[in-house]
Amino acid sequence: MRILLVEDNQALAEGLSAILRGSGYAVDVVSDGASAHAVAAAESFDLVILDLNLPEMDGLDVLRAMRARQNRAAVLILTARGTPEERVKGLDLGADDYMIKPFDIGEFEARVRVLLRRQAGLRASVVSYGDVSLDLTSRSFSSAGAPIEIPARELGLLELLFMRAGKVVAKEAIVQSLTGLDDDLSPNAIEQYVSRLRKRLAPHGLTVRTARGIGYYLDKTASPE
Repeated sequence: MRILLVEDNQALAEGLSAILRGSGYAVDVVSDGASAHAVAAAESFDLVILDLNLPEMDGLDVLRAMRARQNRAAVLILTARGTPEERVKGLDLGADDYMIKPFDIGEFEARVRVLLRRQAGLRASVVSYGDVSLDLTSRSFSSAGAPIEIPARELGLLELLFMRAGKVVAKEAIVQSLTGLDDDLSPNAIEQYVSRLRKRLAPHGLTVRTARGIGYYLDKTASPE
């Protein structure tokens, strides 16, 4: 999942981006409203975390422009402006959630998970494919109740494939989902992640297959005779 964090407080932006990246999300950070407006218009994101008191362009104007362009990314407003009137205005303009600073980090992470789950069109907190289950709340995989340990970048790839199990995911979509604007993910790197995932999934009856020239898809391995 790809997130745009719009925050002009550098320390807060660095802290939140580190937490989100540590959870396996691809995160881009901008510090002013004009940059947020431009990046949101040019790139695709699953979630935009939006401060309101921004230089150059107010966060509500950024939100208004996004929705005017039919941008369907989830928007979590994160701001010190917490009057009932401000909250109502933000939600009426198309925000999906509204948090007031200061806030609890655990609650922030939970709200991010809920919004991303909603974006993926998933209502249940646990989804399964074959013998493997994905807990969307903890972002963890298990098989027969036993956890499957997966590093963060591979976790992001497996989540993407898992939520589209059986369907081909284009390489371009994988790169966009797993990287930010400042990252560079080569086709060889993707192949390495896929190779590692195949080894991790083999004992659990799943594999990642290649659709040559297009991308990859998650599939069940044939049961032994």
